[in-house]
Amino acid sequence: MTPFRTLSTEQIKGFREGNELAFRYIYLHFSTKVYAFAFSFLKERQQSEEIVQETFLALWENRQKFDENRALEPYLFTIAKRLILDQLRKVVSTRTMRAKLLAIIEKQHNETEEQIIFSDMLVFAERAINELPKQQQTVFRLSRVEGLSYEEIAEQLSLSKNTVKNHLIVAVKKLKSHFDNQEMLYLFCIISVFY
Repeated sequence: MTPFRTLSTEQIKGFREGNELAFRYIYLHFSTKVYAFAFSFLKERQQSEEIVQETFLALWENRQKFDENRALEPYLFTIAKRLILDQLRKVVSTRTMRAKLLAIIEKQHNETEEQIIFSDMLVFAERAINELPKQQQTVFRLSRVEGLSYEEIAEQLSLSKNTVKNHLIVAVKKLKSHFDNQEMLYLFCIISVFY
């Protein structure tokens, strides 16, 4: 380790007053050690190089505050350690925020996709129901959509309870046969929606 005080009094004074040659000596002597220190934590070349640059920039900017009786290496590593910790906090914070953002985006994407699929299934189901004869459509909608009982439908349409039941049985059979050529998901969803 080369303590700062091994520089001559004139070099110390020159560095503190902005002498670039003294600063260059310090940089050339310690930059690889600061880089290795940063890399041991960050494991990333560019970030480690940035830590080196920021460390020496901080040293230069605070040169007038540096106590010439102190060893330079521990002082540099203290600056580097603070910068590394700041960088690690940013990385953790960024990763946490990125993970949260990705979770939100994924959830919204899944919900949107589900809504589109569900909407498509409803359109598909509505077309299938519209292909039923008018009386079967009406009975099916009153039973499965509005939730009326056979008696309530029979009374509303002036039909017998058995006629309502037969219309519903035929309507459901036609819808099931219509869905036989489609994906099972459609069948499952349409039955769960209307039952």
